[in-house]
Amino acid sequence: MPSASDTKSLTLAAQTGDPLAVEALIERYLPPLHAFIRLRAGARLRDRSETVDLAQSACREVLTDLDGQQWVSEARFRQWLFTAAESKLQDRRRYWNAEKRRADREVRPHDDQGLPSWDQVLAAYGPSPSQLVVAKEQVERLENAFAELSGEEREIILLARIVGLGSAEIGERLEKSETAVRKALSRATARLLRQLRGD
Repeated sequence: MPSASDTKSLTLAAQTGDPLAVEALIERYLPPLHAFIRLRAGARLRDRSETVDLAQSACREVLTDLDGQQWVSEARFRQWLFTAAESKLQDRRRYWNAEKRRADREVRPHDDQGLPSWDQVLAAYGPSPSQLVVAKEQVERLENAFAELSGEEREIILLARIVGLGSAEIGERLEKSETAVRKALSRATARLLRQLRGD
């Protein structure tokens, strides 16, 4: 994990409009933010939206609008960033849940010319199909196992492993003691591993 002083200096530079600082922050926080959004989105929203696009959009919007943000700590910055991303995710969820965009009303375009889609063309430049299948299966297994956890277990794992908050910050947010958070995280992680193994 990058040092807090690096993040602080990048954040201060980004606040002055430095595009390189914004890009460095995006590069640093996009992977955990994408994981957070995928796990928070749920299957229906993941089917409707490209979560990587949503993560990039949220990350860029939030990090280019840092006006008024006071630096407190790395943990507080991450908490603010992930809370803002959660808000963007809620906006997207409301958009897709609108009556006129319900999945059961959607009519998919039919390609009667037999031409490949843009997704198929772009995929030709990426990893091999077998690598993609294996990676997709692993992600789906993790998401399915994660969905089997209770809401509190999911929240604790997200806050600790994806957002990167410490036990004190999680305890503050969930109104639990640090010891209770550590125990709950240990139990939730063990349960997730059992789900992944199929126990």
